[in-house]
Amino acid sequence: MSGSNEIHAIKRVSLDQTDADTMRGYMNEIALLKRLEGNSRIIRLLDSEVKAGSGGSKGHLMLVMECGEIDFARLLQEQQKKPMNMAWIVYYWQQMLEAVHVIHEEKIVHSDLKPANFVLVRGQLKLIDFGIANAIANDTTNIQRDHQIGTVNYMSPEAIEVPEGMRRLKVGRPSDVWSLGCILYQMVYGHPPFHHLSMIQKMKAIPDSAHVIEFPENSTPSIPSRTSEGSSTPPKKLDHLTKPVPKRVIASMRSCLVRNPKERAAIPELLDHPWLAMKDPDPPAQQGPGPDEAVINPYYMRQLLQYGIKLGRSHPDEMDPEDLLREAERLVAELKSLGP
Repeated sequence: MSGSNEIHAIKRVSLDQTDADTMRGYMNEIALLKRLEGNSRIIRLLDSEVKAGSGGSKGHLMLVMECGEIDFARLLQEQQKKPMNMAWIVYYWQQMLEAVHVIHEEKIVHSDLKPANFVLVRGQLKLIDFGIANAIANDTTNIQRDHQIGTVNYMSPEAIEVPEGMRRLKVGRPSDVWSLGCILYQMVYGHPPFHHLSMIQKMKAIPDSAHVIEFPENSTPSIPSRTSEGSSTPPKKLDHLTKPVPKRVIASMRSCLVRNPKERAAIPELLDHPWLAMKDPDPPAQQGPGPDEAVINPYYMRQLLQYGIKLGRSHPDEMDPEDLLREAERLVAELKSLGP
């Protein structure tokens, strides 16, 4: 707690098992945080120091940072029990895009984005981790994470280990766009696109263009089912809270989840999607006549005009308004009986 009673977070890293490259990565992270100071989408670094150890210990690296109230992974868990809320999705999706755009502008490719990389600070979403290992290597093609298996749900096809002898694609900005697309998918449907597969199946399906990613037209919230010891059942779907997913939102997800990285949307393009402005989330669909409407084509219009002229000639004086309305209703009924 600071002198002004603000609560901060301390990141404490033991240096005993840290090699020179990893230490350089930490220093780069500190330098990047200082460079990005003042950016509202990046967690703020307040102070840092290397604290000497005792008895042969290398000591600790200490970082004093803004304190997040909750990480986005936990927020998503709470939200998946509620009906899809487009205002909620727009609010956080836009902030997430802005945060990743900031590091991309600094030539940092994260390559391990997941909901837990974002925290809420006074209601605003901030990025807390930069995949800094990729900032210290000129060639990001061989970057492997010790914890990659734990976050495979959000990994891009090109970030997954490929069999020996096969060409490995370079991991660049599009890899982060794929991960963001998986997070948007989870915001909309309550789970990432490959959640239903086992670990081995995910590793095969994500890079496999023959594996079709489903984009349901409706979003149904669910709650975790109670599990007895040693068994688990699928989450209980709350069908009465189902909502249709706007087509433009599905289009955004599709543009992120393209297996060829060269064909994926770029972040500025995603930020420019009209549905983010919450105006006309879907263009109006072409609709046929309703139950109280009749189709007027040129043929019918000509008949109506001829009838109107004839009616006017046979009634030189102005017709009673009620008689005119009755005549109009009779004509509409006649038109409807003829069909479109």
